[in-house]
Amino acid sequence: MLEMTGIQKTFGPVKVLHGVNLEVRAGEVHALLGENGAGKSTMMKILCGILKADEGTIRIDGVERHFAHYDEAIAAGIGIVFQEFSLIPYLTAVENIFLARELRTRFGLLDRKAMRARASEVLNKLGVEVSLDVPVAELSIAEQQFVEIAKALSLDARVLVLDEPTATLTPSEVEYLFRVMRELRSQGVAIVFISHHLEEIFEICDRITVLRDGEYVDTCEVNAIDTDRLVEMMVGRKIESNFPPKTISNPNARIVIDAQEIQLHKNGPVSAFQLRQGEILGFAGLVGSGRTETALSIMGAFPAVRVKVEINGDPVPPKNPSEALARGIGLLPESRKEQGLITAFSIMQNISINNYGKYRRLGVFLDLAAENLHTRQVMQDVRVKAPGPEVSCNTLSGGNQQKVVIARWLNHNTPILIFDEPTRGIDVGAKAEIYQLMRKLTEEGYSIIMISSELPEITGLADRVCVFRSGAIVATLDGAQITSEDIMKNATTGTLRYAA
Repeated sequence: MLEMTGIQKTFGPVKVLHGVNLEVRAGEVHALLGENGAGKSTMMKILCGILKADEGTIRIDGVERHFAHYDEAIAAGIGIVFQEFSLIPYLTAVENIFLARELRTRFGLLDRKAMRARASEVLNKLGVEVSLDVPVAELSIAEQQFVEIAKALSLDARVLVLDEPTATLTPSEVEYLFRVMRELRSQGVAIVFISHHLEEIFEICDRITVLRDGEYVDTCEVNAIDTDRLVEMMVGRKIESNFPPKTISNPNARIVIDAQEIQLHKNGPVSAFQLRQGEILGFAGLVGSGRTETALSIMGAFPAVRVKVEINGDPVPPKNPSEALARGIGLLPESRKEQGLITAFSIMQNISINNYGKYRRLGVFLDLAAENLHTRQVMQDVRVKAPGPEVSCNTLSGGNQQKVVIARWLNHNTPILIFDEPTRGIDVGAKAEIYQLMRKLTEEGYSIIMISSELPEITGLADRVCVFRSGAIVATLDGAQITSEDIMKNATTGTLRYAA
């Protein structure tokens, strides 16, 4: 159904695609894999008419096509669901699905009844139930994902591109999405699936095309390859182990955070935990179990009912994030693009943004030479791959954007770091680098709270694990106790503790 042959693309002096090929059959789920920066998104933007290839051909059903813009690709049956949703949050699902192509009556008025019926028909075809009459901002992330897919299918898309569709979904929502994808596959839709979760590739995909550094590597059947070989194709080398060796837990290490009592909500359960110097403390549990809220309450960023916490022996907890920063706590938030970075700013601006006092001279001037020097040093420390500090963050891969946020806190000398979903949306090679960096930091005396929904990440990296259920910690696991089975057992049946 889809053939892309010899696709080349250059941005200025940088060639990002070197004659790349992709062939997708009707009724298959085809994985497009590669590290961040491999050229996957550029390839899909060319397919959708958002970018124009310098060379190469696109054929739909054997007919060569040239798309001047997105609308022409839509008319040819191409639909795409981007990693960042393109929904307008204050419009309903129906209004979003028919945005800019509303159905009208013969009098030129909006035919809301017809649009609602058509939207309902498409969603029923997917086998999903979504409220059609509330703003999409009130829908869950999974429901918004299905609205995006319905929007593409309402355009009679025969080729559907799903770019990181599972990045923000819970395991049950992922399984539901896969059921929808299987249904679309049975209807003859060709699906291009982009994901960094290799276990998903083996579960849902039929074939795989791998790109590396803008070049075509190979296309193969899923059942003809294993994970190790696939990773080697993606990164160009063997990754012997994703996770560096754990440190031996030292119960006598200095306690940097002593959370004696945290109650998130009125009449809710209470938590207690300790973070020691030089360790990675994992926060595990199901989505909505209170992991992020507990971490933010320590920083004064979540209005918990009760917070009895000592930071480095000081019994007065921070009242707000600014005070937490002054006490040496840095946060790598779950959404790096919305909360962690100003992507239009340069690397240097993002690293310096809350620490300009470090470069102030005579009270009013900035020592730009010192700022540049410090930025280059900390970029080198965390291995940010970029030509220089002046590069805009929106040109960086997800892994490098994550490293820029980490570099900011190292530049600010924050010995306590909270990493919320530190590897979400980044590739296997970049994940391994982030893991190595986290372990290196703890060896240098930093203390890390790592919040993660990925059990392999928790079991492979955390020195100790706090398991959450229904808004509170129900167990703290150490050593041989840190297994997926023990974590899930406590996350679903652990005993909650309430204030006396």
